[in-house]
Amino acid sequence: MPLKIFLGDRLVDEADAKISVFDHGLLYGDGVFEGIRVYGGKVFLHEEHIERLFESARAIRLEIPLAPDRLMRAVEETVAANNIGDGYIRLVVTRGAGGLGLDIRKTSHPQIIIIADKISLYPEETYTRGMNLVTASTIRNHPAALSPRIKSLNYLNNILARIEGTDAGMVEALMLNHKGEVAECTGDNIFIVKNGVLKTPPPDAGILEGLTRHAVMRLAREAGYPVLESTMTRHDIYTADECFLTGTAAEVVAVVTLDGRKIGAGEPGPMTRDLLSRFRTLTRTGAWK
Repeated sequence: MPLKIFLGDRLVDEADAKISVFDHGLLYGDGVFEGIRVYGGKVFLHEEHIERLFESARAIRLEIPLAPDRLMRAVEETVAANNIGDGYIRLVVTRGAGGLGLDIRKTSHPQIIIIADKISLYPEETYTRGMNLVTASTIRNHPAALSPRIKSLNYLNNILARIEGTDAGMVEALMLNHKGEVAECTGDNIFIVKNGVLKTPPPDAGILEGLTRHAVMRLAREAGYPVLESTMTRHDIYTADECFLTGTAAEVVAVVTLDGRKIGAGEPGPMTRDLLSRFRTLTRTGAWK
């Protein structure tokens, strides 16, 4: 069945969901977005995603034309209109149409686009066996040039690194920052376990502070695991006892090799399996409320 898309201020048929070719979201990647999960028909961490969207928009001086509460209702309306039980939402706000050139004063009518659809997940085998990673030569954007906390429509940095991973036969790739430290993967945050301590790169490593990352850190602390935000190099991953990624689509997925080097026992470790189980319980029961 064709999807219903929320465009501007109303739901329209998929075939009628069109924006101007002069929209600066298309011409210059000028806009922001959120990727959000739906579990059992309920939007996961809805308020947190909307808050982050507005924060990203403020950072680039983009006025979102709907108030936060109305935007939340629009998301829920789109989920209901497409009868999404378990799925994925892409919420986009573009700068709007304008003339050729970078001057935002010459743009108008920012566009809100909400797509709710089923999601293509990693196969269950990936969760039971783990995945392999390769380090990309493409580094994360320098945080002084573009804040990693802004979820902008320009994802070329991540795309170029993902191409390297794909060329190497991997579904993900590790990205380092300008100092050669571990930042994150092309679409996921990264964690390691060493001597019973859960570690993940800090915000100043140039990462996007993922909401799934925050949820897993909270679950880990509730389970009694020590959690530390710590600067890491690839050596820390090579010598870790466990490694896993977190993300909206990935949830919690083990990493068993990096650059051909086996991590730990070369299979999902006990803390990784426990946190995946806790996360799935959290999302499937709606216990995050």
